[in-house]
Amino acid sequence: MDIAWTALGVALVLIALRDIFDVLFHPLGRGMIARRVVRGVAWTARHLPRGPSTIGLLAGPIGYVAVVATWATLLALGWALIFLPQLPDGFNFDPALDPAAHSGFLDALYVSLVNLTSLGYGDISPASSLLRILGPVETMFGLGLLTASISWLISIYGSISRRDSLAHEVRLTKEAEERAGEKLADADPELLETMLAGFAEQLIRSRRDVIHFPITHYFRTEDEERALAGLLPFLSQLADEAGEDGRPQALRVRAGILRQTIDDFAETLRTRLRMPGDSTDETLRHYQSEHGPIEE
Repeated sequence: MDIAWTALGVALVLIALRDIFDVLFHPLGRGMIARRVVRGVAWTARHLPRGPSTIGLLAGPIGYVAVVATWATLLALGWALIFLPQLPDGFNFDPALDPAAHSGFLDALYVSLVNLTSLGYGDISPASSLLRILGPVETMFGLGLLTASISWLISIYGSISRRDSLAHEVRLTKEAEERAGEKLADADPELLETMLAGFAEQLIRSRRDVIHFPITHYFRTEDEERALAGLLPFLSQLADEAGEDGRPQALRVRAGILRQTIDDFAETLRTRLRMPGDSTDETLRHYQSEHGPIEE
């Protein structure tokens, strides 16, 4: 039975490490546990009575905290199961403690948490050479988890910043068209060509961010009028108008690239985030409904 507990503990630790590696370093951001936890939080937020309001805005941050907490729990439980068969003989106890009364799972979990958080109380300390090595190893895992969590958070907010910057620029373009009272597709072809190239480049980056860090999808912007989800239909319409017959060839090429970029973005939403829709327009409508106006 001791071997079974140890094997289960090692398995939990390896599962946590694999998920952390997949989320932070895999080129496709494949973290199966993290993905399920975030989706579970988002589903709960959508189905709560006031889900679309404050809870909806916090779905992303809550999902992030839930994922990090899940990783920490897996590591703590895994190491606890590794230490459990070694209690009480493999440890030294403070004279005030009765070793026979401190040999259960809760005590193993206590030892694991002390090591993971590098607190080092010293009331229960390893006695064997192997356990004296495993304790610092778990502490390094805990420090690594802290570093990984901070790095992930920085990457998430970098991705959100790029997405919102693109949305803000598209919003300003839309407002400029409304003030001018004429279609941008009828503006100076060279100017429009430059604008479309910039939009395509930024949208490609946003698509890559969704691939690498799918959790960014669940970080909504409070100002729904400047959310990318609500502005992509305008960008799609602009690409279609700029690509009409009779436009300069260079402009039509740029419009075609932007059109394809939007299609690729919608395809990524379908494949990576399981968003419904049989066409780009339909998928974008679902995207807008998820990031639409926030109900009070």
